Amino acid sequence: MTLQLGAHIGQQNMAMDEMRALWTRLDRAGLDWLSVWDHIYEAPPAGGTIDHFETVASLAALACDTENARLGVLVFYVGYRNPGLLAKVAATVDHLSGGRFTLGLGAGWHEPEATAYGYEFPSPGRRLDMLDEATRAIRGLLTQDRTTFHGEHVTVENASCLPPPVQERLPIWIGGLGPKRTIPMVARLADGWNAAYVSPERYNELNTLLTSHAEEVGRDPAEIERTVNLSFDLVLDEAEIEDRRRELVIKWGSQAERLAAGSLLATPNRAVEQILAYRDAGAEMVNVAFRAPWNPDALDAYLEVVVPQVRTA
Repeated sequence: MTLQLGAHIGQQNMAMDEMRALWTRLDRAGLDWLSVWDHIYEAPPAGGTIDHFETVASLAALACDTENARLGVLVFYVGYRNPGLLAKVAATVDHLSGGRFTLGLGAGWHEPEATAYGYEFPSPGRRLDMLDEATRAIRGLLTQDRTTFHGEHVTVENASCLPPPVQERLPIWIGGLGPKRTIPMVARLADGWNAAYVSPERYNELNTLLTSHAEEVGRDPAEIERTVNLSFDLVLDEAEIEDRRRELVIKWGSQAERLAAGSLLATPNRAVEQILAYRDAGAEMVNVAFRAPWNPDALDAYLEVVVPQVRTA
C-alpha cells in the first residue's frame, strides 16, 4: 500500500502571510493532503491568549492558494455551525479548490473556547448524537436535489444545496477514537476515518474494530479511508528529545502523555520508522500536525529527509 502524507496546519501563532507561505510550500513539496482545524481559541488551550484565525475563511484561502493537495478540516465541530450551512461551506470550497475538498466532522472537545463564545457544549453522548444526525443530513444535502431530515438536534426541510459539489460524491470523514460510538458511526456513515494522536498499537486496535463494524453493517471495509494525525515534534539531535517532552507537559498538562503517544517526537531517521509503523497498522495516510513555532531546520528535515524516505520505503 502506498502511504499518503499530509499536513494539518493549526492556524495560530502565525501571521496570515506566514501561514499562506507555509501551505503553499507544502503543496509544492508534493504532500497529498492539507488541512486546518476548527477552533476559535488556540490548541492546547491557553485562555484565548494566542492569535488564532477563523476556520472557514482560512480554508477558503487554502483552497485558492494551492493546486495539488486534497484539502479538508480535521474536523468541523458540528456544534459551531448549522449542518445546512456546513453543507454549503463544503460545496463552495469544493468549487474553490476544483474538486479537492473532503468534509471532516467531529463531536468536538475544546470546551473553553465554546464557553467563551457562548456556545452550548453538551455532554459527550449528546454531542455524538448531534454528529450522527448532522452527518446524515449533510450527506443528503450534498447528494440529493432536495433533502428533508427531522431529528432531535437537526432539522432540514425540503432544502436544496446549489450548486452541488464538483465531486459526484464529496467525501465525508468522521474523526474520533471512541470505540463504542464513534467507530460504529464511521462504519455506518463515513467515507473516511481520522484518528488523532494515538500510538500505532492503539491505532491498529481501533482500525481492526472499524473493519469489523463495517462488515457487520454490510459495507466493504476498503470503502473507508483510514488516516491518522501525528504532532510535529521532530528534533535534529537525540539530546533534544527530553527537552521537547517537557515542553509537551507544560503545554498539555494531564493530556501530554496521550499526545506524546501520537507525536513525531524523534530524529528524522527514527521518524521514518514511526510513520511506517502506522502504515503497517493500517493507515492509508499520515498527517503531521504543525503548531507554531517550530524549528525551521526541523521542517526542512521533514520535507527533505523524512518524506522522501517514506515515499520510497
